[in-house]
Amino acid sequence: METVDARGLSCPQPVLMTVDALKKTSADRMLVLVDTAASKENVSRAVSSNGWTVADITPEGETYRIEIHKG
Repeated sequence: METVDARGLSCPQPVLMTVDALKKTSADRMLVLVDTAASKENVSRAVSSNGWTVADITPEGETYRIEIHKG
Protein backbone atom coordinates (compact mmCIF):
# COMPACT_ATOMS: atom_id res chain seq x y z
CA MET A 1 0.00 0.00 0.00
CA GLU A 2 1.38 3.42 -0.91
CA THR A 3 1.98 5.74 2.00
CA VAL A 4 1.96 9.52 2.17
CA ASP A 5 3.90 10.51 5.27
CA ALA A 6 2.94 14.09 6.07
CA ARG A 7 3.84 13.97 9.75
CA GLY A 8 5.52 17.15 10.96
CA LEU A 9 4.02 19.27 8.19
CA SER A 10 1.44 22.03 8.59
CA CYS A 11 -1.60 22.49 6.40
CA PRO A 12 -1.93 22.83 3.52
CA GLN A 13 1.16 20.66 2.92
CA PRO A 14 -0.47 17.33 3.96
CA VAL A 15 -3.45 18.08 1.71
CA LEU A 16 -1.25 19.04 -1.24
CA MET A 17 0.93 15.94 -0.81
CA THR A 18 -2.14 13.69 -0.62
CA VAL A 19 -3.88 15.19 -3.64
CA ASP A 20 -0.64 14.98 -5.64
CA ALA A 21 -0.26 11.31 -4.66
CA LEU A 22 -3.88 10.57 -5.62
CA LYS A 23 -3.29 12.02 -9.09
CA LYS A 24 -0.10 10.00 -9.65
CA THR A 25 -1.01 6.61 -8.18
CA SER A 26 -2.34 3.58 -9.98
CA ALA A 27 -3.12 1.94 -6.64
CA ASP A 28 -6.65 1.68 -5.32
CA ARG A 29 -5.66 1.94 -1.65
CA MET A 30 -3.40 4.36 0.17
CA LEU A 31 -2.30 5.23 3.69
CA VAL A 32 -1.85 8.84 4.80
CA LEU A 33 -0.01 9.67 8.02
CA VAL A 34 -0.60 13.06 9.67
CA ASP A 35 -0.01 14.35 13.16
CA THR A 36 -2.65 17.02 13.78
CA ALA A 37 -6.44 16.90 14.02
CA ALA A 38 -6.68 19.77 11.52
CA SER A 39 -4.60 17.85 8.98
CA LYS A 40 -6.74 14.75 9.56
CA GLU A 41 -9.93 16.69 8.81
CA ASN A 42 -8.49 18.59 5.84
CA VAL A 43 -7.00 15.46 4.25
CA SER A 44 -10.28 13.59 4.75
CA ARG A 45 -12.22 16.35 2.99
CA ALA A 46 -9.71 16.52 0.14
CA VAL A 47 -9.81 12.75 -0.32
CA SER A 48 -13.61 12.78 -0.57
CA SER A 49 -13.67 15.66 -3.03
CA ASN A 50 -11.25 13.72 -5.27
CA GLY A 51 -13.48 10.64 -5.52
CA TRP A 52 -11.76 8.56 -2.85
CA THR A 53 -13.25 7.25 0.38
CA VAL A 54 -11.87 7.29 3.90
CA ALA A 55 -12.05 3.67 5.04
CA ASP A 56 -10.63 4.14 8.51
CA ILE A 57 -8.90 6.70 10.73
CA THR A 58 -6.80 5.26 13.52
CA PRO A 59 -5.11 7.45 16.12
CA GLU A 60 -1.67 6.11 17.05
CA GLY A 61 -0.12 8.25 19.74
CA GLU A 62 0.22 11.68 18.17
CA THR A 63 -0.27 10.34 14.65
CA TYR A 64 -3.41 9.58 12.66
CA ARG A 65 -3.40 6.72 10.13
CA ILE A 66 -5.92 7.51 7.40
CA GLU A 67 -6.67 4.52 5.19
CA ILE A 68 -8.32 5.48 1.92
CA HIS A 69 -9.51 3.70 -1.19
CA LYS A 70 -10.88 4.62 -4.59
CA GLY A 71 -14.59 5.01 -4.93
